[in-house]
Amino acid sequence: MKKSPSNTSFKRHQKKAKVQKDLSTQKEQAVEVLESVESELFKTVRAILSKARAVVYTTANAEMVKAYWNVGREIVEKQGGLSRATYGDGLIKSLADRLTVEFGEGFTASNLFNMRQFYLAFPKFYTLRRELSWSHYRILMRISDDNRREWYTEECAKSGWSVRQLERQINTMFYERLLSSKEKDALNS
Repeated sequence: MKKSPSNTSFKRHQKKAKVQKDLSTQKEQAVEVLESVESELFKTVRAILSKARAVVYTTANAEMVKAYWNVGREIVEKQGGLSRATYGDGLIKSLADRLTVEFGEGFTASNLFNMRQFYLAFPKFYTLRRELSWSHYRILMRISDDNRREWYTEECAKSGWSVRQLERQINTMFYERLLSSKEKDALNS
Protein backbone atom coordinates (compact mmCIF):
# COMPACT_ATOMS: atom_id res chain seq x y z
CA MET A 1 0.00 0.00 0.00
CA LYS A 2 1.31 3.34 -1.07
CA LYS A 3 1.52 6.19 1.37
CA SER A 4 -0.63 9.07 0.36
CA PRO A 5 1.18 12.33 -0.15
CA SER A 6 -1.09 14.10 2.33
CA ASN A 7 -0.39 11.46 5.04
CA THR A 8 3.39 11.84 4.56
CA SER A 9 3.07 15.59 4.52
CA PHE A 10 1.00 15.45 7.70
CA LYS A 11 3.61 13.31 9.48
CA ARG A 12 6.39 15.65 8.30
CA HIS A 13 4.38 18.58 9.58
CA GLN A 14 3.87 16.81 12.95
CA LYS A 15 7.57 16.03 13.16
CA LYS A 16 8.45 19.64 12.31
CA ALA A 17 5.94 20.94 14.87
CA LYS A 18 7.42 18.63 17.53
CA VAL A 19 10.95 19.83 16.72
CA GLN A 20 9.77 23.46 16.89
CA LYS A 21 8.01 22.78 20.21
CA ASP A 22 11.17 21.11 21.57
CA LEU A 23 13.25 24.09 20.42
CA SER A 24 10.77 26.48 21.98
CA THR A 25 10.89 24.55 25.27
CA GLN A 26 14.69 24.53 25.16
CA LYS A 27 14.70 28.29 24.53
CA GLU A 28 12.34 28.84 27.46
CA GLN A 29 14.55 26.70 29.68
CA ALA A 30 17.65 28.57 28.52
CA VAL A 31 15.95 31.90 29.25
CA GLU A 32 14.95 30.64 32.72
CA VAL A 33 18.53 29.51 33.40
CA LEU A 34 19.90 32.83 32.14
CA GLU A 35 17.41 34.78 34.27
CA SER A 36 18.33 32.65 37.26
CA VAL A 37 22.06 33.25 36.67
CA GLU A 38 21.47 36.99 36.19
CA SER A 39 19.35 37.13 39.33
CA GLU A 40 21.97 35.26 41.37
CA LEU A 41 24.73 37.45 39.96
CA PHE A 42 22.75 40.58 40.80
CA LYS A 43 22.20 39.38 44.36
CA THR A 44 25.88 38.57 44.81
CA VAL A 45 27.13 41.86 43.33
CA ARG A 46 24.51 43.78 45.31
CA ALA A 47 25.71 42.14 48.55
CA ILE A 48 29.35 42.97 47.74
CA LEU A 49 28.55 46.61 47.03
CA SER A 50 26.27 46.95 50.06
CA LYS A 51 28.96 45.53 52.32
CA ALA A 52 31.60 47.84 50.84
CA ARG A 53 29.31 50.84 51.24
CA ALA A 54 28.67 49.95 54.89
CA VAL A 55 32.41 49.56 55.54
CA VAL A 56 33.13 52.92 53.90
CA TYR A 57 30.40 54.60 55.94
CA THR A 58 31.61 53.05 59.20
CA THR A 59 35.24 53.89 58.46
CA ALA A 60 34.47 57.49 57.44
CA ASN A 61 32.26 57.93 60.50
CA ALA A 62 34.90 56.50 62.83
CA GLU A 63 37.54 58.80 61.37
CA MET A 64 35.31 61.86 61.77
CA VAL A 65 34.53 60.92 65.39
CA LYS A 66 38.28 60.53 65.95
CA ALA A 67 38.92 63.93 64.34
CA TYR A 68 36.24 65.61 66.49
CA TRP A 69 37.75 64.04 69.63
CA ASN A 70 41.20 65.31 68.62
CA VAL A 71 39.84 68.80 67.90
CA GLY A 72 38.21 68.80 71.33
CA ARG A 73 41.47 67.68 72.95
CA GLU A 74 43.42 70.45 71.20
CA ILE A 75 40.94 73.08 72.34
CA VAL A 76 41.00 71.87 75.96
CA GLU A 77 44.80 71.71 75.98
CA LYS A 78 45.14 75.21 74.52
CA GLN A 79 42.83 76.43 77.25
CA GLY A 80 45.23 75.02 79.81
CA GLY A 81 43.14 71.93 80.52
CA LEU A 82 40.55 73.95 82.37
CA SER A 83 36.95 72.96 82.01
CA ARG A 84 36.14 76.57 81.16
CA ALA A 85 38.88 79.06 80.37
CA THR A 86 38.01 82.77 80.52
CA TYR A 87 39.35 83.41 77.05
CA GLY A 88 37.90 80.12 75.74
CA ASP A 89 34.77 81.56 74.16
CA GLY A 90 36.78 84.02 72.10
CA LEU A 91 39.32 81.39 71.14
CA ILE A 92 36.61 79.01 69.94
CA LYS A 93 34.74 81.74 68.03
CA SER A 94 37.93 82.84 66.28
CA LEU A 95 38.80 79.23 65.42
CA ALA A 96 35.24 78.63 64.16
CA ASP A 97 35.43 81.61 61.82
CA ARG A 98 38.69 80.43 60.29
CA LEU A 99 37.64 76.76 60.01
CA THR A 100 34.27 77.65 58.49
CA VAL A 101 35.99 79.59 55.71
CA GLU A 102 38.17 76.59 54.88
CA PHE A 103 35.97 73.57 55.72
CA GLY A 104 32.37 74.83 55.67
CA GLU A 105 29.46 75.01 58.06
CA GLY A 106 30.34 71.94 60.14
CA PHE A 107 32.79 73.94 62.24
CA THR A 108 30.65 76.61 63.83
CA ALA A 109 31.40 77.78 67.37
CA SER A 110 28.59 75.59 68.76
CA ASN A 111 30.03 72.52 66.99
CA LEU A 112 33.50 73.29 68.34
CA PHE A 113 32.01 73.62 71.85
CA ASN A 114 30.44 70.17 71.25
CA MET A 115 33.82 68.75 70.24
CA ARG A 116 35.38 70.25 73.33
CA GLN A 117 32.60 68.77 75.49
CA PHE A 118 33.06 65.44 73.69
CA TYR A 119 36.70 65.29 74.75
CA LEU A 120 35.82 66.23 78.33
CA ALA A 121 33.11 63.55 78.50
CA PHE A 122 35.32 60.88 76.89
CA PRO A 123 38.91 61.82 77.84
CA LYS A 124 40.26 58.34 77.04
CA PHE A 125 40.23 57.74 73.31
CA TYR A 126 40.24 53.95 73.63
CA THR A 127 36.80 54.09 75.29
CA LEU A 128 35.21 55.32 72.05
CA ARG A 129 33.23 52.76 70.09
CA ARG A 130 33.50 52.51 66.28
CA GLU A 131 29.86 51.39 66.09
CA LEU A 132 28.63 54.78 67.34
CA SER A 133 28.22 57.88 65.24
CA TRP A 134 28.87 61.50 66.10
CA SER A 135 25.11 61.88 66.60
CA HIS A 136 25.20 59.11 69.22
CA TYR A 137 28.10 60.82 71.01
CA ARG A 138 26.38 64.20 70.99
CA ILE A 139 23.56 62.61 73.00
CA LEU A 140 25.83 60.55 75.25
CA MET A 141 28.06 63.46 76.23
CA ARG A 142 25.03 65.24 77.75
CA ILE A 143 24.89 62.54 80.45
CA SER A 144 26.78 63.96 83.43
CA ASP A 145 27.10 60.74 85.47
CA ASP A 146 30.14 58.79 84.25
CA ASN A 147 28.76 55.34 85.13
CA ARG A 148 25.45 56.05 83.47
CA ARG A 149 27.15 57.45 80.35
CA GLU A 150 29.48 54.45 80.16
CA TRP A 151 26.57 52.01 80.50
CA TYR A 152 24.54 53.72 77.77
CA THR A 153 27.62 53.84 75.50
CA GLU A 154 28.29 50.11 75.89
CA GLU A 155 24.64 49.09 75.65
CA CYS A 156 24.08 51.28 72.59
CA ALA A 157 27.07 49.75 70.78
CA LYS A 158 26.24 46.19 71.85
CA SER A 159 22.54 46.45 70.96
CA GLY A 160 23.01 48.48 67.78
CA TRP A 161 20.64 51.24 68.89
CA SER A 162 19.84 53.99 66.43
CA VAL A 163 20.11 57.59 67.62
CA ARG A 164 16.35 57.66 68.22
CA GLN A 165 16.46 54.42 70.19
CA LEU A 166 19.29 55.79 72.34
CA GLU A 167 17.33 58.97 73.04
CA ARG A 168 14.23 56.95 73.92
CA GLN A 169 16.19 54.68 76.29
CA ILE A 170 17.71 57.69 78.05
CA ASN A 171 14.41 59.59 78.22
CA THR A 172 12.59 56.56 79.65
CA MET A 173 15.42 56.08 82.18
CA PHE A 174 16.16 52.55 81.01
CA TYR A 175 19.39 52.36 83.02
CA GLU A 176 17.70 53.48 86.23
CA ARG A 177 14.77 51.09 85.73
CA LEU A 178 17.19 48.23 85.12
CA LEU A 179 19.13 49.07 88.30
CA SER A 180 15.90 49.32 90.26
CA SER A 181 14.70 45.91 89.06
CA LYS A 182 18.09 44.34 89.86
CA GLU A 183 17.96 45.84 93.37
CA LYS A 184 14.45 44.44 93.86
CA ASP A 185 15.62 41.03 92.66
CA ALA A 186 18.55 41.16 95.08
CA LEU A 187 16.25 42.04 97.97
CA ASN A 188 13.81 39.26 97.08
CA SER A 189 16.48 36.56 96.89
